[in-house]
Formats: sequence, C-alpha cells, structure tokens
Amino acid sequence: MATDTLTDVFEEHRPVLTGVAYRMLGRAADAEDVVQEAWLRWSAQQRDEVREPRGYLVRITTRLAIDRLRHVQSRREAYVGPWLPEPIATDFGPAVPDTAERAVLAETVSFAVLVVMESLSPLERAVFVLREAFGFPYGEIATMLERSEAAVRQLARRARKHVEERTHRHDVDPAACRDLTERFLAAASGGDLGELLKLLAPDVRLVGDSGGKARAPLRVLESVDKVGRFLFAVAHQPVPDAEIRVLELNGAPALLVLSGGKPDTVMQVEIQDGRITCVYIVRNPDKLGAVASL
Repeated sequence: MATDTLTDVFEEHRPVLTGVAYRMLGRAADAEDVVQEAWLRWSAQQRDEVREPRGYLVRITTRLAIDRLRHVQSRREAYVGPWLPEPIATDFGPAVPDTAERAVLAETVSFAVLVVMESLSPLERAVFVLREAFGFPYGEIATMLERSEAAVRQLARRARKHVEERTHRHDVDPAACRDLTERFLAAASGGDLGELLKLLAPDVRLVGDSGGKARAPLRVLESVDKVGRFLFAVAHQPVPDAEIRVLELNGAPALLVLSGGKPDTVMQVEIQDGRITCVYIVRNPDKLGAVASL
C-alpha cells in the first residue's frame, strides 16, 4: 500500500479515532497523543490482511486509550478540586447530517456524561463509547477488546445503567439552549440578580475546575442562593481586555471568556425544563488550549 494511500486512509478515519479517544480520556491533548500513536502503528504495520481499516484503526485507538486511561487515573485522584473534561469545539458539520445521530454524538461528549464516565472502569468506558456513541455491533466490540460477546453485552448494560442513573435528561434543542445561555449572560453581566435567580432551578449545582491554578470553587456549590450569588459576584470581577463569545463546545452552547485575547474561562449550563440545573466552569489554563484558536 503506497504511503499516500496509507495517509489518505488514516485521515479518512481520523475524526472517528479522535472522537473515540477524546470520549475515553476527556482531554484533547491525551486524545491527540493516542491518535498519533495509532498512526505510528498503522504506518509500520503489514496491512495485507487488513480487510476493514476502520475497525482495525478503532481497535488500535481503543486499546491505546485504555492503556492511557489506566495511566492517568492516579493523576486524576490527586487533582485539586473537581475535575471536568477539556472543552472542545463540536461542530459536526455535514459529515453528520442525521439529527438523531448528531444528538447522540453531542450527548456522549457532554460534560455531564463525560464526568459520569470517569467512574466507569476502562473496559466499561470503552464499551459504552463504542456502542452508544458510534454504534459498533457487540460482536465487533468483542473482537476489538478480546472479550466474549456475552461479556461485552454485560459491560454495556452495566455502563449504560450507571450513566442513566447519574445523569438527567436535559434539553438538547440548540436554539433553546443558546437563548437561555444568552439570557443567563445578560442577567449576570447586567447586574440583575433577581432575573439570574429566576433562570436557576432550585437544586442547581455549580462545578468549577481550576486544578488549583486559577480562582474557582474547590467544592461543588449547591442551591440557587449559593450558585446565584457566586455567579453574580464573578460577573462583576474585572477581567482585563475582556471579550465574551457564545459558541458550541461539547455539543452545546457555551461562553468563552477571553482576557487579552487569550482563553480565561469556559462556562456552560445544563438545562432541564427551561431552567438551569448545573453550571460548569473551566478555568484550568492547561485545559483551555483546544479553544485558544476559536
């Protein structure tokens, strides 16, 4: 197989490989490392017997991601404060025209689901990602993971049950989410605490990720009063040369706050029944690299 053909085949499947790796690891940098290692193995492998490159490449990527996940778990146990995924842009574009498929891809890359997946075992997480996000058949997943199909089905049931029990059905209408996100921004920045509180559900939560490298709550805030007053105070803290953009990150509208042209904060809200049920804030500078060029 010619080198240019090797590259073409790999690049054709790169979006799927990156999608698998990111959902497995929650970090764009880690996902890129895994995909690069998959390329090195692909380019060095004898491929005369490779009948289906997509499955072969996904298998390599998944196994590498499982190994990387086991390596980074100890690092996350020592993480300062709550852990959130690294925000990434998720404009699926014309490659995913089907509305139902887009909804599934968006949900499986959401902050809520990725946080819950942190409590799955590496194998459970791999099965969940391959089955729920990308629709691989159980038999094919079994081959990829060198497990029996019965074992894979059991892993899938356990993972799905775990995720469903710990996440709530939230609104996924992009227009409605964007509208509420913009109203949220207007209320917070405009000094209207009363209007801000109206947008929050009574049991709203706020999860801030700074890694100890920026100002953010080191514990999850709960209740409309605590969350509302924290957001109100944050909105009125001066940010040098501030610029705020509304864009799609992790499958939903988000606020990107720039300071002097550099990413300072990503904020995203989770919505249910027209009210904000959770606010996610990422301020760890190590996790803002993927949005720096947006």
